Amino acid sequence: MAIDRRNFIRTSLSGAAVATIGATAFTACTGKAAPDGATVSKACCASGTAELKLSFQEGTAPGKDLHEKFDYFEQLGIVGFEPGGKGLAGRVQEIKDALKGRAIQVSAICAGFEGFILSTEESVRNQCMDTMKEIITAAGELESTGVIIVPAFNHQQPVMPHTQETRDFLCEQFNAMGTFAHEHGTTIIMEPLNRKEAFYLRQVADAASICRDINNPGVTCLGDFWHMTWEETCDMGAFLSAGKYLQHVHMASRKRRSMPGEDGEADNYVSGFKGLKMLGYDKYVSFECGCQGDRATALPAAVELLRKQWKEA
Repeated sequence: MAIDRRNFIRTSLSGAAVATIGATAFTACTGKAAPDGATVSKACCASGTAELKLSFQEGTAPGKDLHEKFDYFEQLGIVGFEPGGKGLAGRVQEIKDALKGRAIQVSAICAGFEGFILSTEESVRNQCMDTMKEIITAAGELESTGVIIVPAFNHQQPVMPHTQETRDFLCEQFNAMGTFAHEHGTTIIMEPLNRKEAFYLRQVADAASICRDINNPGVTCLGDFWHMTWEETCDMGAFLSAGKYLQHVHMASRKRRSMPGEDGEADNYVSGFKGLKMLGYDKYVSFECGCQGDRATALPAAVELLRKQWKEA
């Protein structure tokens, strides 16, 4: 068989480029030296737009009301607030008033809807759609980045089977929901969970592929370090698989879902942060976790740890 020298050289060079990128990813995910003497490109991990914007859920910070909590946010340089969605419509003005004059914005809205979208019962699905629209409307008023939704938790029954038809139905429902969100200046954010909580949607790439197939600016996804611990082979790869669809990140320790740092050396987020930097991620990384020790010391220590690892990435 005759070999075209020009095509052979072109193919060889392309293969070398892929090998170099692969070595970079390998190094970032494992912390080991690149194989075969390959060099790691620092440029691919650098971005002029990436920023670590930390956010707290409402129960994360101490304080008897939002004003005291936001005072605490400002002491630690926290710039995002993630409220729950339940009853949000009646709290819009309260939250707006508490945020006046502060360098804090509403990040994502954490669920709060009723029912679930993959129920076999139409009334339950309608309940999910109606309550999501109510929360989405409030999220738009608060200029939130989006409302987090899970298609179905394991305990929610009866549920549609894991088939292509179910996925197609989910895409239809989320497309309609996403259009409504986009009209209100926000998004819906699909959250993959670990298999013990929700088997239907477990990996970030699964959520991103649904976003891609729907192709609606109002439909996005998130990555949660806690769930990623159990479902992903590489934090960086998980975030890169989401690409432009990544709208939010959740943060917790990696063994007990506590404050970052409370699980010792297991709480390493550098690989994931490298992925975020490669994407130029400039949205929020929000605490969704408990606390094993004294919150007064564990919370500032967690913030310091994340900023340190962000710089390392």
